[in-house]
Amino acid sequence: MWSRRLVLCAVFMPLAFLVLRDAPVRFAAPEPLALPEVPPGAPQPEIVPRSFWHADEGMVKHAAAYTGRVSAAFIHHTGNSNGYDCADAPELLRRIQANHIKADGWDDIGYNFLVDRCGTIYEGRAGGITRPVRGAHTKGFNADSVGIAAIGTFGAGVPVPKAVVEAISRVIAWKLRPGTDPRGSVRLVSTNDESRYPKGHAAKLHVVSGHRDSYLTDCPGDAMYAQLPAIREMVSALRERRR
Repeated sequence: MWSRRLVLCAVFMPLAFLVLRDAPVRFAAPEPLALPEVPPGAPQPEIVPRSFWHADEGMVKHAAAYTGRVSAAFIHHTGNSNGYDCADAPELLRRIQANHIKADGWDDIGYNFLVDRCGTIYEGRAGGITRPVRGAHTKGFNADSVGIAAIGTFGAGVPVPKAVVEAISRVIAWKLRPGTDPRGSVRLVSTNDESRYPKGHAAKLHVVSGHRDSYLTDCPGDAMYAQLPAIREMVSALRERRR
């Protein structure tokens, strides 16, 4: 009896390992389970769930897809007006979700996380905040990365609230895979010729990059892009504090 059980375990355990390792993977289960994780580089910040901002789950076209652990973060801005009341952020998120699905043809809202001007962090794309959800935020480089968008427009000369910079830094410090230097660089293979790099090219990018680093766009705006060195330092400090 025991010998038969050992044989079955020997057969199925490697198969289970392959299923969890390979990416991207689509799961039909509506409640995603947390992947086995080593301790994150920094504590998880407070994140407002999709249920709070009333994401339209009926609009979502497919179940979440998953990639490898996060090796890079891409910073965006959403292009909204900056004068909104933070209490109206949930409504803005619903509009962004609808635009991404209906106008852009994506499965769901593209960003993994969004931050309002008061520094509140919102869950974006569905699939589980602790899991490496493949977003639709950075064409060619959605795998093994996290996309974080500041709600607003941060072109040249526009003040970037300190609360936004700090919130973005907390998300990155938490999501980056252990051992990753936020002040360093990473090689990611492009999956789309429409990016700055042809499909199959191993691009050298900052671990903490702006959207414009990989795609022909002004995003995340000159003012936000100028904050990236400060964000890298802040992320590094947060991760050092955890050691």
